[in-house]
Amino acid sequence: MTNIQRIGGVAALIDAATFAVGIMMAVTVLSPYALEDLRPGQIVPFLAANQLTLQVWNAVIYLVFGVFLVLLAVALYERLKSGSTAMVKTATIFGIIWAALVMGSGMIFSVGLKTVVDLTGTDPAQAASAWVAIGAVQEGLGGGIEIIGAIWILLLSWAALRDGALPKGLNYLGVVISMPGILTIIPSLGDLGALFGLGSIVWFTWLGVVMLRGNPRSTL
Repeated sequence: MTNIQRIGGVAALIDAATFAVGIMMAVTVLSPYALEDLRPGQIVPFLAANQLTLQVWNAVIYLVFGVFLVLLAVALYERLKSGSTAMVKTATIFGIIWAALVMGSGMIFSVGLKTVVDLTGTDPAQAASAWVAIGAVQEGLGGGIEIIGAIWILLLSWAALRDGALPKGLNYLGVVISMPGILTIIPSLGDLGALFGLGSIVWFTWLGVVMLRGNPRSTL
């Protein structure tokens, strides 16, 4: 097993962990922000009271995820490039774009959160308006539409099915979970992103184990 495959395997497991930690925090300590439909005037006090927790959550789900996604995309390119070359190249481009969008989204969230919290003490109404604008940009980049990541997984899975470089079960799973991710482009179907996220935890974990085992034709 080459070093790049080891790195890719570890990166996949870390990305799976960021999904899991992000979801766990969203349904527990951050549920008022992540799950409840709060008005701007209600959510700003929550942001101010939970700034550190939100910054940690943001760093995990956007920044850490994005950095290791780049490493994984490169490792998967090296693993699959001998097969469906054009499809793998296209998939890798989507993977890098996804990483850039996710990290950009995370940086906007981080700076925007600090700006809004700083405004809260002096002008709560302006803080609420600012959060609406910041949230819309952040969600559009990487928080609410999963189509770029879903296309990456779909193309990789399709290429690996044709080449046999990854287990068939993993590839079929990739095709299945990519569908709800692609459908998040439709505003009324945005909640399907949760299915994409949960499925991605399984996909990234399985992929990481396969890459660390080192056998390109593993049936695991």
